Amino acid sequence: MPPPQPHREPSEQPQQKFSALAALHNGKIPLTICIIALLIQLGGAEASEWLRYDRNGILSGEVWRIITGHFTHLGWPHLLMNIVGLLLIWLLFGRLIKPSSWLLILFLSTILTSISMLLLNPELQWYVGLSGVLHGMFVAGAVASIKAGYRAELLLLILLAGKLAWEQFVGPLPGSAEFAGGNVIVDAHLYGAISGLIVVTALFIAASRSKDGHLDS
Repeated sequence: MPPPQPHREPSEQPQQKFSALAALHNGKIPLTICIIALLIQLGGAEASEWLRYDRNGILSGEVWRIITGHFTHLGWPHLLMNIVGLLLIWLLFGRLIKPSSWLLILFLSTILTSISMLLLNPELQWYVGLSGVLHGMFVAGAVASIKAGYRAELLLLILLAGKLAWEQFVGPLPGSAEFAGGNVIVDAHLYGAISGLIVVTALFIAASRSKDGHLDS
């Protein structure tokens, strides 16, 4: 009879490596975002004018524009570019943060980005696009990945910081304005990234005071 094997406690390992199936398992959030953006785009110019971020409109009480402006786009190429970005972010990081936390990151990033533009960019009369919020989601996901034990995402954050610095001191990345079909508001990218960092940091601080300290359960 073989000797009994010693009992081993399950060790805490970083979450499973990249898995498209795992990321898409809770894919209702990106799917919902895509559907909303597609419906707005199908609404044409009238829907865009009614839903876009509009400084005068917001200051006049049309507060829904603070959120809906980020789901409105200049055209189909602009929308496609942001949908691809959203899906890539979700495939990379979607499994690392629970859906309720993702919703909070998404919601607060839209609000903080819009408020930042209202306060810091008074010359900006209108804005559309999801790219600012995508920067926030990317930062939040990368920070969560690093917190889970992965280190390659440090390089991704460094590259993103370099991109943001380029945009602030040089201008939009070559070709981005032409593909989007209009001016690229680089400040929205910066505000979105900072918003994502603030929200995910606050979530981790709150989680550290709970029994598990994780955002993925």
